[in-house]
Amino acid sequence: MNEIAAPYPYPYLRVILKRGKEESLKRFHPWVFSGAVAALEYEDTHEIAVGDIVDVCNDRGEFLARGHYCGGSIAVRILTFSPEEYIDGKWWIERIGAAYKVRHALGLTDNKHTTCYRLVHGEGDNLPGLIIDIYDQTAVVQCHSTGMFRERMAIAEALHTVYGNRLTSVYNKSSQTLPHGSGFEETDAYLYGATAECGTVLENGHRFTVDWNGGQKTGFFIDQRVNRELVSHYSAGRRVLNTFCYTGGFSVYALAGGAVEVVSVDSSETAVKLAEENVRLNFGPNAPHESVAADTFDYLDSTSKRFDLIILDPPAFAKRHKAIGNAIQGYKRLNAKALSLIEKGGILFTFSCSQAVDKELFRTTVFTAAAIAGRKVRILHQLTQPADHPINIYHPEGEYLKGLVLYVE
Repeated sequence: MNEIAAPYPYPYLRVILKRGKEESLKRFHPWVFSGAVAALEYEDTHEIAVGDIVDVCNDRGEFLARGHYCGGSIAVRILTFSPEEYIDGKWWIERIGAAYKVRHALGLTDNKHTTCYRLVHGEGDNLPGLIIDIYDQTAVVQCHSTGMFRERMAIAEALHTVYGNRLTSVYNKSSQTLPHGSGFEETDAYLYGATAECGTVLENGHRFTVDWNGGQKTGFFIDQRVNRELVSHYSAGRRVLNTFCYTGGFSVYALAGGAVEVVSVDSSETAVKLAEENVRLNFGPNAPHESVAADTFDYLDSTSKRFDLIILDPPAFAKRHKAIGNAIQGYKRLNAKALSLIEKGGILFTFSCSQAVDKELFRTTVFTAAAIAGRKVRILHQLTQPADHPINIYHPEGEYLKGLVLYVE
């Protein structure tokens, strides 16, 4: 084996690619797929395990990149393309610090009106497999790879260094996101700091209770912040239906925008209760708001109400490419039914967070639904994720959130 230029803090581990399979890495794509791997090379004392730091080399043994070995269809998630960068405590501080600088440039780190934002967005921040959301003085860490999970304390220490006393606690919420067979049976818990299970944050001046312990994802869907503000713009004097409402984010913005009635629907009774709590938190007990714990498809099929504005923000119908067919049918049925309930001159906000469904396919599916419902529609806005969910230009797969705002005739 070739000697490396400097002391390396890990056993000497290499993933050797098949001939001609290095082109994507030369274009800085952050994934190595298993089909590109020719061999694994390691010291006698340390066979390569999931989560290890490995060097990725071409078939001639030349260094291409360094990253976490994952062992699945994505064999390696790349952390650096430089042989001089070693993944140590200093490296983590630099990477977390770089992500912080982006959010500071966006005006999020010292914003009195918005105290929640995404600090690290996986590949978008050159940290594949890692999500970090900031909720006021608490950081919630979610690891989607074993390698990231093994580094959780280094990540917590880097957060402490970057934020200082502005961050009082770091909560690890990775039990549901670690890949199957990771070898860890982890319980979500604080890595340091407080022991509260939830907290209150501000988003564009609106207050929300965030349950990072028991809630979905990290506790709140931060990626809809800008789109919620747009709902507020269109809500005055309208009857609004917010489906898949979760904790009522869109409902709060609709009421703030002057909606005369808001109905929030979610299959989770816990989510509906949180939506009710967030409405009370902002508007008191007498807001024109109704919450319904029901399956959205069942509600749309059974309701006799008509609405002036409907929000469709379902969970991912297709998490993998093989599920695209069923997902398209689901989006088509959902949008067709919603369009049949909108009054003339109404507005439809419709979203897909399925990474496997691209913008063109989603738009075509929604237009097919409009034809099925017999409604003429115009596109007013084409929506995506906010700037604190950046897209790595070398990783277009990171553009997962797609949305359309339609004027319905």
